[in-house]
Amino acid sequence: MRFIDEAVVTVKAGDGGNGIASFRREKYVPRGGPDGGDGGKGGDVYVIAEDNTNTLVDYRYTRRHDAMRAENGHSRNCSGKGSDDLFLPVPIGTTVVDTETDEVLGDLIELGQTLLIAKGGDGGLGNTHFKSSTNQAPRKATSGFEGELKVLKFELKVVADVGLIGLPNAGKSTFIRQVSAARPKVADYPFTTLVPNLGVVDIGRHRSFVMADIPGLIEGASEGAGLGIRFLKHVARTRRLLHVVDVKPVDGSDPVNNARVILNELERFSPELSNLPQILVLNKIDQVLEEELDELCTHIVAELDWTGDVFRTSTLMGEGTDAVKYHLMNEIELERERELEDPIFAEAQRTRFERLEVEVRLNTEAQREAYRAARRAAREGVDLNDDDDDFDDEDGVEVVYVP
Repeated sequence: MRFIDEAVVTVKAGDGGNGIASFRREKYVPRGGPDGGDGGKGGDVYVIAEDNTNTLVDYRYTRRHDAMRAENGHSRNCSGKGSDDLFLPVPIGTTVVDTETDEVLGDLIELGQTLLIAKGGDGGLGNTHFKSSTNQAPRKATSGFEGELKVLKFELKVVADVGLIGLPNAGKSTFIRQVSAARPKVADYPFTTLVPNLGVVDIGRHRSFVMADIPGLIEGASEGAGLGIRFLKHVARTRRLLHVVDVKPVDGSDPVNNARVILNELERFSPELSNLPQILVLNKIDQVLEEELDELCTHIVAELDWTGDVFRTSTLMGEGTDAVKYHLMNEIELERERELEDPIFAEAQRTRFERLEVEVRLNTEAQREAYRAARRAAREGVDLNDDDDDFDDEDGVEVVYVP
């Protein structure tokens, strides 16, 4: 199944049924009066978070979802039947955004959580409602109201406590294979991981957290290079970033510069994201001679001016990975407990994540628009850096390219 983390859908709630104008007609009841019933209520449209799917691929192919229209009213003061509500299943971690107003309608981060996204129309009134002492035979009835029509964007961000970041082939996929049951593809070439992978790290009885392996970044990713920033938004919900650095790259590159590439790309994409707590993991220590290891690791930490936690691992051999996962579990548990005990801290955390969500969304859209503009300019042969915008087609015909 393809991993799709964005989809634009059109939803239409059900229209309300019409009220009717009807009069009581019975053999021995002369002048029975009005008995027209009301129309039923149109169905609402909801989204519901489910755990049996982890992609929005279905909404790429079925983009229109309509709830049923309600029944009209009936005689004998009987109301029409309301239509059933429509529930659209989405993966946990989906955000719903109104494309017209850019308003975030809600986040679905818990199993079974529902969100009303389009309200069904109310039913019309039958002529019973319009009878009075001066109008005993009203022939007036009202039509049902239309249900809401909305164009919405579903954005999926994986729900994880820890996000793995680093250059391609730094050992992120091997790390998550060592500490969880996740089995991402591992190979000796870059960009082996093309979609985020989730793994549950089980520490012991009732102690676990979720880790996300994010596809590798490269220099210039914030401008669209490599996989770009397509999956970087998936670390927006994490509590910790695990920065994995290859201490002895096979291409002979400098591990310090490699680490700085990731730090710079995070800063360029989202300053708020770069401020998340980070843990440095110096990986592939089995590739370094033991007598050189201390000096190399000390050099990397000093050059990066790193003041946070540092661990040394060999994910291939499983060395040092237990220390990392136990440290992460303790940090996450302490943070969760503090959120429960300190309302001020909990509110600050919530505000920070909301601010991060907004910044990541805006930056992602800005980068996407810049990429589309560059593609259009390339097709039209336009230099975006040229200040002279006064140009005409040679044949006097305007040509518009639609991506």
